Amino acid sequence: MVIKIEQNSSIIIYVDADACPVKQEIIETAQLFSATVKMVASYNHLLEASPHVELIQVDASDQSADLYIANAANKQCIVITQDLGLAALAISKKSQVISFRGSLYHVDNIDRHLVSRHEKAKLRRRKIYTKGPKPFDLKDRINFQQSLTKVLKKMQEKE
Repeated sequence: MVIKIEQNSSIIIYVDADACPVKQEIIETAQLFSATVKMVASYNHLLEASPHVELIQVDASDQSADLYIANAANKQCIVITQDLGLAALAISKKSQVISFRGSLYHVDNIDRHLVSRHEKAKLRRRKIYTKGPKPFDLKDRINFQQSLTKVLKKMQEKE
C-alpha cells in the first residue's frame, strides 16, 4: 500500500519506520525544507497517515523494509535507520545516512561500526553480554533533529 503526497523539493527522506522513535521530528523538520518523507514499514506495523508523508508498507519479512529502501536510495536522499547493513548499502549509493540518535554514518566511519557490531555478535555467541544502548531520551531527539537539519541545509545548498 502506498499513500502519495506532493512536495516541491527533490530531496527524499526514506525512513526505516518499523521501530523509528523520531517520526514526528522527521515530519516537522522535513516540512521546513519541503522535503518528501517516505516511511517504509512492514504490514505488521501500523503507521498513521499524515498529509506530508508517503506511507509504504511492505511484506512482513524482517528485511523487506531495508531492501525497499536500499533499492530506492540514491545521492538525492537521506536514509534514516538504526540498521548498519542498510546504512552501508545506502552509503554505497551516495545517500546521506542518519541514525535515530542523530549519528551520521558515512564512508569514513561505517566500517568501524560494522566491525564493532560483528565483535559484539561474537561475544554474544560465547554468552558474553555487553551493555546495551542507554534509554532513548529527549537529548537524543534534539540531537537527531539538529543532525537532520544540518544535512537538509547542506543538501538544499547543493540543489
